[in-house]
Amino acid sequence: MSTATTTSRPGAASRLARLVPVPAGAGLARMMVERNVTAFRHGWIALVTGFAEPVFYLFSLGIGIGALVRTVVTDSGLEVTYPQFVAPALLAASAMNGAIFDSTFNVFFKLKYAKLYDAVLATPMGPRDIAVGEVSWSLIRGGLYSAAFLVVAVLTGAVKSWWAVLGVPAAIFIGFAFAALGMFATTFMRSWVDFDYVTLAIQPMFLFSATFFPLSTYPDVLQWLVRCTPLYHGVALERALLLGDMGWGVLWHVLYLLVLGLVGVVGAARRLEKLLLS
Repeated sequence: MSTATTTSRPGAASRLARLVPVPAGAGLARMMVERNVTAFRHGWIALVTGFAEPVFYLFSLGIGIGALVRTVVTDSGLEVTYPQFVAPALLAASAMNGAIFDSTFNVFFKLKYAKLYDAVLATPMGPRDIAVGEVSWSLIRGGLYSAAFLVVAVLTGAVKSWWAVLGVPAAIFIGFAFAALGMFATTFMRSWVDFDYVTLAIQPMFLFSATFFPLSTYPDVLQWLVRCTPLYHGVALERALLLGDMGWGVLWHVLYLLVLGLVGVVGAARRLEKLLLS
């Protein structure tokens, strides 16, 4: 009786979960999203503080150093102020942080300690539903961070073009790549010590993915290395949108992030199947 009542009158968490687009045939993944929304209903402060770090960087470096460095010439030859140069990169970093940390630390705890996924498999859900659901929740979290940061960037005058309205959808692509790849990597981790590798990968990307300086200022060898990193493609995509510097190269950045995300989702689903069903 109580179950029927709950089903017929879905709560706010259920309604929000139904708004999340998931791939065809993966409708059960919504249940994982709904579970995460419900879990964070009383832990909303963690979501609010998630975008604080990029905002601090924007004010301390973008505006602080911007008072000394008046203009910067981008790699495409566009001259902009330093806050306008840094803001798109920090928007991409905000999407990365929101996605990667949720799909690594939280997923690892659920997998190794809470044994949540073992319980989930007792329902009609399978490993693919778990992977898609967790990645979808990471996209929601990363999207919230990105939207909040974009508002701050607009208010500080760091946005130059109306193309910026696509900044949050672009952040979804960035979050998709990092969330899927992060979850895939998490399935190989054995203890919390292994998360040092996550920091070892994320921190250099944040600092050197043409975030604070144009790529042309780096040595040639380092330039090629940076071009291989997912955050660089996210930074280049957001910078093109927020500065209105659009071109066909934007499609390459989108394709790179999309393919990386799809590889991560497939890999994570297969690894979860091996860990949970074998």
